[in-house]
Amino acid sequence: MQRENIKMTKYFLNSLIKASRKYLMKLETAHTAPNYKPSLPIVIKKSLDTRVYDTDNKPFYDFLSAYSAVNQGHLHPKIIEAAVEQMKFCTLPSRAYYNDIFPLYAQKITKLMGFDHVIPMNTGAEAVETACKLARRWGYRIKHIPPQQAHIVSIKGCFHGRTLFPISFSNDPDCQDDFGPFAQNIIKVEFNNLDQVRKIFEQKGKNICSIIIEPIQGEAGVKIPSPGYLKSLQKLCNKHNILLIADEIQTGLGRTGKMLACDWEDVKPDILILGKALGAGIYPVSAVLANKHISEVLVHGSHGSTFGGNPLACKVATTSLDVLLDEGLIDNANCLGNIFRCKIKEANIPAIKEIRGKGLLNAIELVSPCDTSQIVSDLAFKDGIMTKAIDSKTIRFSPPLTFKKEEFKDCVDLIIKRLKSIEIK
Repeated sequence: MQRENIKMTKYFLNSLIKASRKYLMKLETAHTAPNYKPSLPIVIKKSLDTRVYDTDNKPFYDFLSAYSAVNQGHLHPKIIEAAVEQMKFCTLPSRAYYNDIFPLYAQKITKLMGFDHVIPMNTGAEAVETACKLARRWGYRIKHIPPQQAHIVSIKGCFHGRTLFPISFSNDPDCQDDFGPFAQNIIKVEFNNLDQVRKIFEQKGKNICSIIIEPIQGEAGVKIPSPGYLKSLQKLCNKHNILLIADEIQTGLGRTGKMLACDWEDVKPDILILGKALGAGIYPVSAVLANKHISEVLVHGSHGSTFGGNPLACKVATTSLDVLLDEGLIDNANCLGNIFRCKIKEANIPAIKEIRGKGLLNAIELVSPCDTSQIVSDLAFKDGIMTKAIDSKTIRFSPPLTFKKEEFKDCVDLIIKRLKSIEIK
């Protein structure tokens, strides 16, 4: 009788948890404008390092990493400790005054990345807006482009954020439909097409202030340009006096097995954009970096942000950079990425057309369209691995850089098992 009561109690508690989960999902749908559509019916309650836990306390390995925002793993203890300690003293005094944390952060990030100046911002989209404003003003004041004629070149398939300037670069109808008019003087070229860039630069280079690129196009399916593309692009920019802006919001800070994805070709952009993992999933932090001959076109009052450069953000970002370097996470990303791609290739899975990536930013493209959402669901509910489909043929895998080798290999084996079960149409 006692055992029966215990069983009934457990059943009742489980029912409450499930009802709570369904209630929370329903509540979100009822009170939120339809922008994000969660891909799995899971409500995350807790996270730690490489795992997240749902309301049933079921663990899942996180192979999305909040779109590469948690390179250092969820709730890294050193970063949490630094954030909590800073919150005891000062969080937002306003940049109208000096504070004791921002100067130290500014010195650290500029020296580490090899630039004179940093412009502190909060989100990736804000940082993209900042970089474009900076490039335009440089175009007018230094390159002497005629007023209102500064052009920016973007790459088709790009994703730079969802505010108006970034979506002006896009060719995705989901991002653009009924949000116009967009930013003017945008020229769009094909991804990985140097000849097209060369032609545009020769025709309109006098009025082009910059070209903005992702060294690897993450949201487009982890598309990697041909070897030498970035280096050749840099040479073209130098020849025509055009600024190269590298959006490393997703690819930077160790994600690809180098500090920056540009480092794979020894390319230093004129303007560098960082975000996501700079805040380590603890606090939103982004940054735009440039040398003085570019950044000093700004004057006091020409750009700013209420929260940009606040002490809490700066403390989190400084500690996040320390963790990447001190714990060898960049080399670990390179090592584990090689293991991931080698094991997938060696498995010789008929359903796979291509695996591409660098470090721990990878995508698997299937030979034919299928219900990739079902594959993702099976990975989560049957194997305890959460990721996301990019489209009907492509699945992205971008786990935290903190994985231990043997644990990571076990996850890859489960992914291979799931991929082998795909029937080719």
